[in-house]
Amino acid sequence: MSVVYLNGEYLPLDQAKISVMDRGFLFADGVYEVIPAYGGLLLRMQEHMQRLQNSLDAIRLQNPLSNQQWQEIIEKLLSDNPNAGPGEDKYVYLQVTRGVAAKRNHGFPEEIKQTVFVMVNELPPVDKDELRAGVAAITLDDIRWKACNVKSISLLGNILLRQQAHDNNSAEAILINEGLVTEGAASNVFAVFDGVMVTPPTGSRLLPGITRDLVIELAAGNNIPYEERDFTEQELLTASEIWFTSSTKEILPVVELNGKPVANGQSGPIWEKMIDIYQAYKVKLRSGETS
Repeated sequence: MSVVYLNGEYLPLDQAKISVMDRGFLFADGVYEVIPAYGGLLLRMQEHMQRLQNSLDAIRLQNPLSNQQWQEIIEKLLSDNPNAGPGEDKYVYLQVTRGVAAKRNHGFPEEIKQTVFVMVNELPPVDKDELRAGVAAITLDDIRWKACNVKSISLLGNILLRQQAHDNNSAEAILINEGLVTEGAASNVFAVFDGVMVTPPTGSRLLPGITRDLVIELAAGNNIPYEERDFTEQELLTASEIWFTSSTKEILPVVELNGKPVANGQSGPIWEKMIDIYQAYKVKLRSGETS
């Protein structure tokens, strides 16, 4: 049984309970983060902590812990949950809600203590050959709210869009907002046009992905041309390559879009370069050469 952290206690997962009056349960009034850990070393911890702070600020909720306290909790859980095997990869899920109120009321309650939950799960190893096979995707209208830069635990819109993709034999949905590509239902989107890697700019229409930013940084450091700019659904249909990026997907090529092959229906040469660069970065992270 895995060990989790809940409001100052380390507990077996089946003993971790919250009140039905918790505003996270009643209103989805909270935010979350997902942080990969390779060989026990956290990927971009400070960047994840900054995004957590940004989300908390956006919903007017005080951060209940310092960065050092978050680090200590996460490192203890990584140590206390060796179920994936020593040195194996895991991911950390953390969630902060506004807490337990005396009654259900939309307005912010006074003198309330945040609910803090952290758990660790196994992160299955990435097999390049399996990734190379790619996935199918469809484009869908972005039905979500106007603050997608907040990593909110209110994910119903994302869930409905992802399920619609699954109902159409696709792994993921690429979301379209007023004709422009935003992101996936649970990922960021990259496309390649004329040898240039392109991804939509950050803002309220999409989540600023940590993996997204790392892919851009690695591209810049390895002389791979890239742009952060808007592009339309029609332009997307002309892309020679399309990828999804996320903490758990890493870099996943899309080989079929809306029932038609992307270019020749195979992963492309820019993806081949980027996945090798990304895996080399993970090797450095495991050895402690980078963060």
